[in-house]
Amino acid sequence: MKILIAEDDSVCRYTLEAMLKQWGYYPIVAVDGNEAWQFLTSEDPPKLAIIDRIMPGMDGLDICRQIRELPITKPLYIIILTHKNRKEDIVEGLIAGADDYVTKPFNSEELRARVKVGLRMINLQQELTERVKELEKAIAHIKQLQGLLPICSYCKKIRDDQNDWWKVEDYVSKHSDAQFSHGICPDCYKKIVEPELKELKSDENVKSIPHSD
Repeated sequence: MKILIAEDDSVCRYTLEAMLKQWGYYPIVAVDGNEAWQFLTSEDPPKLAIIDRIMPGMDGLDICRQIRELPITKPLYIIILTHKNRKEDIVEGLIAGADDYVTKPFNSEELRARVKVGLRMINLQQELTERVKELEKAIAHIKQLQGLLPICSYCKKIRDDQNDWWKVEDYVSKHSDAQFSHGICPDCYKKIVEPELKELKSDENVKSIPHSD
């Protein structure tokens, strides 16, 4: 997975790059805020970014504020890296849009753990996005069966938007995941089936009466 490193200090930047490679990630390096912004707003942006708070050009908090205002559909997890460790500084970073806050000098294992947390959050967001898409698709599917449906008064066929006529079961099957099994309701049994059975039985009785030569 691609991870952005935005750090103007060369020693810190090389250290982070080496760590990420060792952990199995693909680091993308930016030396200032403007370059980091270009990576984050590209067609295929990284999903996680480690950004120094104070850099030439756009600083880390400016990037957080502006990136959160964009209509980005893909999840982005931002870890702010800084020497400032006061509670006020941490709160300011989180309010600006950062997801996590690591102070310098940082412990490599702590940073690795925070990166893993960020990746878990990204995966959860992606799963949630997929579930939302499935739900929206299901709702759209249901809406197709709502509203006024033209139906023939005689044969009970349904007319669609293309002015084609469908049997009820065919129309519903096309516009939903419903499947049909056929049965006979009590009213139809009394009105149709019982008379037919009586007529059939009567015919059989007539056939069974012996005829005299």
